[in-house]
Amino acid sequence: MVSPDSPLVLVGAGNMGGAMLNGWLDAGTDPAAILVIDPKPSDAMASRLAASGVRCESAAPEGMTAGILMLAVKPQIMDAVIDGVKGLVGPETVSLSVAAGKTLAYFEQRLGGAVVRSIPNTPAMVGRGITGAVANAAVSAEARDEIEKLLSVCGPVEWVEDEALIDAITAVSGSGPAYVFYLVECMAEAGRKCGLPADLAMRLARATVTGAGELMHRSPDAAATLRQNVTSPNGTTAAALSVLMAEDALQPLFDSALRAAADRSRELAG
Repeated sequence: MVSPDSPLVLVGAGNMGGAMLNGWLDAGTDPAAILVIDPKPSDAMASRLAASGVRCESAAPEGMTAGILMLAVKPQIMDAVIDGVKGLVGPETVSLSVAAGKTLAYFEQRLGGAVVRSIPNTPAMVGRGITGAVANAAVSAEARDEIEKLLSVCGPVEWVEDEALIDAITAVSGSGPAYVFYLVECMAEAGRKCGLPADLAMRLARATVTGAGELMHRSPDAAATLRQNVTSPNGTTAAALSVLMAEDALQPLFDSALRAAADRSRELAG
């Protein structure tokens, strides 16, 4: 499906596009089968492209048809970008978006043909992301398998059949890393208010969250079970959880926060 004559075209080699590109190269994808379109790649990305032999252009070359066209740009600039690359789409091209809010219908109207809409997250940059994806009816089983291979270099892929679920996926995992980072900030600040030096509180919070994440990654146990394993009856953890798990505490806050994120994802669709 992807070859030097029908390349994998990556539009945008920023954080997310760059993470995907690094994953493809590390997985052994033929550099000659990849074309990057980015007018201003970072110095680090420019060096990686040059060292790996991947061709980079500032604009879409004429006379080329993409096997897969991956659009890794922000939704706010998608209109301008898509006009410049639609000439790369042929009858067999699969267009793959990682932009929040932009729907299958949006890409069908502008590019036509086979379209996959996906939502990765920033842990993809260290190979620990997760991606939600939905395909339109024009995407064949073979093409879907190829797209999954491309996306899975940065972590597992979860497919849904109902596109409406992508907004909820965006709220949970697409935006989710920011919630975890903010949790670390809150834990560190609370530790400071308990008397710890600020830098020590931050080190403790960071190590605790990353360590707990790794434990959950390795363990087959449910998150609730892991929580209960830490919680001794009438102990310190139970005292803290009695506050966090109160009826008006963390769960309703997350309900409201994720609802706001999902609503914003729908708004970005225009």
